[in-house]
Amino acid sequence: MKSKIFLAAGILAALVTSASAQTVGDWVLGNYKGGAYWFPGVVEKTGNGTVTVVYDDGDRETVGLTAVRPYDWMIGMKVECNFQGQGNWYPGTISALAGETIGIAYDDGDKETTKTGRCRSR
Repeated sequence: MKSKIFLAAGILAALVTSASAQTVGDWVLGNYKGGAYWFPGVVEKTGNGTVTVVYDDGDRETVGLTAVRPYDWMIGMKVECNFQGQGNWYPGTISALAGETIGIAYDDGDKETTKTGRCRSR
């Protein structure tokens, strides 16, 4: 019985989280092209069980409700970023965050201030 209650609570929590990220103008994380990563963007429009996200890097995509979640990045969180915009993604930790400007302390010791559109999370 307990497992059924926990399962129901988990499903409800997932639905509430997904539903809370559906307002036009919300900053969200979108699961771009259904891949392994979540990218920051803004909800442009909603309707018929879909959400159109304009990602911080300029890409636009219409996805199902489960492919969008609230933006939850904060200082100390692990992300991967495209170092100096050169196309190579490296793991690091958010060291500063102010709007779309993000400070990254890379795992290899490098540091960079960049834009959220060059970063992704799992």
